[in-house]
Amino acid sequence: MSNHAAELSKQIIADLAPLKGVRVIAAMSGGVDSSVMAVLLKEAGLDVVGVFLNVWDYAREDVVGHGSCCSLEDSYDARRVADHIGIPFYAMDMREEFRRDVIDPFVNDYETGRTPNPCERCNRFVKFGALLDAADQLEAQYVATGHYVQRRDDADGIHMYKGSDNKKDQSYFLATTSRKQAERILFPVGNLEKDDTRALARFYKLSTAEKHESQDICFIPAGDRIEFLKREGATAGFRAGDIVDLDGNYLGKHQGIAHYTLGQRKGLGLPNGPWHVVALDGVTARVMVAHPEDALISEVDVVELGWIRLPNADEQVTAKVRYQMKPAACNIKIADDGLHLLFDERQKPTAPGQVAAFYAGDELLGGGIVSAAQ
Repeated sequence: MSNHAAELSKQIIADLAPLKGVRVIAAMSGGVDSSVMAVLLKEAGLDVVGVFLNVWDYAREDVVGHGSCCSLEDSYDARRVADHIGIPFYAMDMREEFRRDVIDPFVNDYETGRTPNPCERCNRFVKFGALLDAADQLEAQYVATGHYVQRRDDADGIHMYKGSDNKKDQSYFLATTSRKQAERILFPVGNLEKDDTRALARFYKLSTAEKHESQDICFIPAGDRIEFLKREGATAGFRAGDIVDLDGNYLGKHQGIAHYTLGQRKGLGLPNGPWHVVALDGVTARVMVAHPEDALISEVDVVELGWIRLPNADEQVTAKVRYQMKPAACNIKIADDGLHLLFDERQKPTAPGQVAAFYAGDELLGGGIVSAAQ
């Protein structure tokens, strides 16, 4: 395995060689992916500055060893790796920005019937917003992350592609990245399989080589979204209301729309199922459900668009409007205030607040935020 890791390292370092001496901010989360990213940049001769983003006060959380990203424990892990590979390290206090751009919209969305994607907002506003500002202050040309996304440049400029590891591909969460941002972001591990990343971590004797990965939302490490929302002062999302079908027929009561997400089918407790949640009304506190065949969607409206590359007129575009969805063929119509997409075949429902990502083959073109679906 060490020989395999050595060859992988040699190949990636050769790819990074043209950037030798260039200053880059390594966004270090304390996990194995960003640790390997940082050591590869250092080995390739770049001027690397490790930065950890302190985004949340984990002293509030009654959780021990939660393993979520960006905790105090993760900060220690990131610093240990930085010391081990010999790069300067800084922890940036981003709690105010994180609350404004991630936490407050997250709570508001669940109050109004939307289903937010906090990782997308963190990437767009914090990691690639504030970090690029920090890069300017530190006179760094690039910001590098451990995302499983590939960057390839040619005569037409930058192109971004899905990560090589289909199970770890994170292009969906970067779909709203602007071209201006993308031009200054590096993804050194994007062409690796996860097992290869861990092999490289062992090869370089990094303390994070065997570190567990959490699937929880970073600011809800215990996984209790309802308790978090209540603690953050959410009230409108917990007004009792009616559950109705598409014709408005009463099916039951609920204890707040914040308990539901569009597309949800488990835990509804309704007769004559199965049912899927298809609409949440923050004004009337109604939850609307439909049978699976009636819950499928074909049209989606998208706002807050960001493009890395606009599709060509004759290019077949695919889209995914849920993380676990396989990109599906569609037609898109871009307008001044957003985009309307029409899928060739009906798809499982998505929710306002989720990401719509657009692809040409494996190339990520861009994306936006779902505002409506039917």
